[in-house]
Amino acid sequence: MTAAVARRTERVLSAAVDAVDWDEAVDRIQRWADRRESRYVCITNVHSVVMTTQSAEFERVISGADMATPDGAPVAWMLRQAGHRDQARINGPDLMWRYCRQAAQRNEAVFLYGGSSQTLDALEARLLAAFPGLQIAGAYSPPFRTLSATEDAAIVDMINRSGAGTVWVSLGCPKQERWMAAHRGRIEAVMIGVGAAFDYHAGTIKRAPIWMQQAGLEWLHRLLSEPRRLWRRYLVTNSIFLVRAFWQLASNR
Repeated sequence: MTAAVARRTERVLSAAVDAVDWDEAVDRIQRWADRRESRYVCITNVHSVVMTTQSAEFERVISGADMATPDGAPVAWMLRQAGHRDQARINGPDLMWRYCRQAAQRNEAVFLYGGSSQTLDALEARLLAAFPGLQIAGAYSPPFRTLSATEDAAIVDMINRSGAGTVWVSLGCPKQERWMAAHRGRIEAVMIGVGAAFDYHAGTIKRAPIWMQQAGLEWLHRLLSEPRRLWRRYLVTNSIFLVRAFWQLASNR
């Protein structure tokens, strides 16, 4: 584990995003998990960054995170424009995979929250095949409705009793970010919202080829895979981001 690095954030539109590399991101989560601290980590892409300009409540959720990593090539590019020249894209699926590899070596238990029961079964099998020493303390597929206070309290108790140091949350944006913010101080673990990572690793959704990921085109692969569901999110939201990012850079200069 490396020495702690002072937190450095930049505003990308209305979102406070951390300038952080892979080792720093994993190390921060590990240190918090070792102490069973109640924290939450957001993976900020173009969609979530634009949402912070449209909702003051969501802006508080993202800016209140203990770490917000720059997912999406445009978000990482904005941090590079702000002076963090080597800023990489720190995305949810790869962060989860890297962390689980190290958690297996450290005998740290993880908890999986979100996705369908079928996805969770496939995900657990894939993780255990890749990392035989990984301790999966529990997995839970929540219903697609608002939980009662009693149900929510039972879930919090289940997670806390599991002994997990991290809770990987796959509910989709903005639901997962709001869920984590609402449970900071109640769940005794680090919560990390990783979006579609469960489906990618379980194999229920095919991830973009490596060359598209490296070229910053993973969004295009998702759009072509699910055009009816995602066209507005990517085409409209990306256009809003480009316009606002241009004005932010122009104003800064």
